Amino acid sequence: MQKIIILKTKTLKKNNVNIVTLGCSKNLVDSEVLMTQLRGNGISVSHENDANQSNIVIINTCGFIDNAKQESIDTILQYADAKKKGLIEKVYVTGCLSERYKDELATEIPNVDAWFGTRDLPAILKRFKADYKHELVGERMITTPSHFAYFKIAEGCDRPCSFCAIPIMRGKHVSKSIDELVKEAKGLAAKGTKELILIAQDLTYYGLDIYKKRNLSDLLKSISDVDGIEWIRLQYAYPAGFPMDVLDVMNERSNICKYLDMPLQHITDNMLKVMRRGITKQKTKDLVAEIRSKVPNIALRTTLIAGHPGETEKDFEEVLEFVNETRFDRLGIFTYSHEEKTHAGDTMQDVIAEEVKKKRAEEVMAIQEGISAELNAKKVGNIYKVLFDRKEGDYFIGRTEFDSPEVDNEVLVDAKSNYVRIGDFAEVKIEASEEFDLYGKVVN
Repeated sequence: MQKIIILKTKTLKKNNVNIVTLGCSKNLVDSEVLMTQLRGNGISVSHENDANQSNIVIINTCGFIDNAKQESIDTILQYADAKKKGLIEKVYVTGCLSERYKDELATEIPNVDAWFGTRDLPAILKRFKADYKHELVGERMITTPSHFAYFKIAEGCDRPCSFCAIPIMRGKHVSKSIDELVKEAKGLAAKGTKELILIAQDLTYYGLDIYKKRNLSDLLKSISDVDGIEWIRLQYAYPAGFPMDVLDVMNERSNICKYLDMPLQHITDNMLKVMRRGITKQKTKDLVAEIRSKVPNIALRTTLIAGHPGETEKDFEEVLEFVNETRFDRLGIFTYSHEEKTHAGDTMQDVIAEEVKKKRAEEVMAIQEGISAELNAKKVGNIYKVLFDRKEGDYFIGRTEFDSPEVDNEVLVDAKSNYVRIGDFAEVKIEASEEFDLYGKVVN
């Protein structure tokens, strides 16, 4: 009897691509652009699809700090193992971690089919025999709820901060033109986007490369004129050289949120110099005071770093004092991560124990929790315009103009006695508060 041999052959079905995004909102925008280009070339693509319907996975990695790098490596290994088991056919890796450690990773994880950097979009498309479609510039497949979108106005960074590897992974600062960004904003508005969250490594550097001046204020004016855009939010503004005319535009234009995310990282003269931040303690305090004077009801968010090399107990005590005195509306803190090829990584030793870093971060957040509770309690009885993001359990959950998605406070409205549509605005009277949440009822 003839022996029948069954050979596994390559599937003839069309490729179905799943893109997995790790890290920050800037990475998310890159994934959305890649998805747009793939779909524009007739390729089926989804974002973080858990249904196992994809035969190709593209992982967009983060390489910012140790925890993020480990998450990226674990995710790559997970999908490389899925490929080994025959669950998927190809695994591609892109993004910051791949940009920085491509050669080492390719040796360690040979089951990945190809590695790409942060500026290799055309090379990724070439793998699919796809072309970069210039007519799609400004087009985006949104992976967030459609009513808000992260809006990247520039790529890369020229700042010399001691702790940061972003310039290594993302290159020098490159601004998009105002015309290109207005076109993108109009495209998003036409699809129902109401809130644009402006992001870059440093918003305040916008325009210096192409307009030879800090041009964020002109960009804001142009985008705020786009019909349908009701909120414009500013994230990641560098304090040194902050363009104060931005605050004038914020006061003039009702659709620019009274919100500013300005990562200060530290406050003592010693540490600001070590971190190469280009600013002093007094100039920082004066800047915060001037911003609050010009826009009295502004919500200020900042980020700090605990345990950077050179940080003494005295430096840390000054941080606690500063946080207590300044009373930021929103605040986050990272523990220092020693990154090779950064100034601190190459010239300083990471001598502060991890448990000390963690303890310092927890002390800062304990103070901030109390501040946030007090500030929220003062909002009880007030009415705020709220944009609703989702329904969760028994609550509709939204945000005021003073809060960014995922990182800031939320407003919870009882779904049993109130009704709102996700993606719509409503007037909400605040009836109760907690450390990081407000509770209210719809009044219109």
